[in-house]
Amino acid sequence: MTLTLTILGCGSSGGVPKPGTGWGACDPSEPKNRRRRCSILVERVQEAGTTRLLVDTSPDLREQLLDAEVPDLDAVLFSHDHADHTHGIDDLRSLVLHNRRRIVVHADVLTTRSLVSRFAYLFETPPGSIYPPILELRPLANGTPVAVQGAGGEIVALPIAVEHGPNYEALGFRFGDVAYVPDVSLIPPQAKAALAGLDILILDCLREAPHPSHFNLTQALATIAELKPRRTIMTDLHSDLDYARLRSMLPDDVDVAFDGLRIPFCLPVDGAMPRTASVLVP
Repeated sequence: MTLTLTILGCGSSGGVPKPGTGWGACDPSEPKNRRRRCSILVERVQEAGTTRLLVDTSPDLREQLLDAEVPDLDAVLFSHDHADHTHGIDDLRSLVLHNRRRIVVHADVLTTRSLVSRFAYLFETPPGSIYPPILELRPLANGTPVAVQGAGGEIVALPIAVEHGPNYEALGFRFGDVAYVPDVSLIPPQAKAALAGLDILILDCLREAPHPSHFNLTQALATIAELKPRRTIMTDLHSDLDYARLRSMLPDDVDVAFDGLRIPFCLPVDGAMPRTASVLVP
């Protein structure tokens, strides 16, 4: 039995390159500098089939799902309601039509309110429309595990609330000994406790300069030193951060994300917590 986490996108809100401003400090000849907006896919594979869980629906979702060859999803988890994490939500439609079943999406109170306000037609047929709803909303709360069922068995995600700028909360997620925290400016004590003992931490690292709602490089490295994961992968990367240059600045136990990076896990048959494999697969 295996689990795999795939980085579908590791770019900041504008991606890399950006219309108008291009590649920034990133070398356009390096394929790992081409970054779509942040999203991950978690899969559990068994002989009977595969369970697939998506975190966030980025504006690049259609191409992300095509590149990862995703035929179906068992659930979607939303980290927060910002556009770069939600505005690809309509791209779930083709999966629903193909598989003839609605997709369950989990969101906290604020994100639920925002999704229903912006995309009401996805959850309830508007008056006069012939199109059926495609999504089923379910609640998501800090510290309450979510168990996603599918053909490959159960995937359990633990939502972890962090600050994402002044007076705004986003969620990170822990899957066994791997955690994904893409948008964060401060990790409160309760969240630090939930992020202890990690094999791999996938962490926000927007740029070198300070930012009010994201970790910069200095803050990310300080957090790594405090939490002490076995390995860390930097994500949510702005066009200021060239892949090769950033990698040259990091310690040996810290890597740089790139779109399509696959992180395999070993899941013991006895149900013990997953442990990550020693190799990251490009």
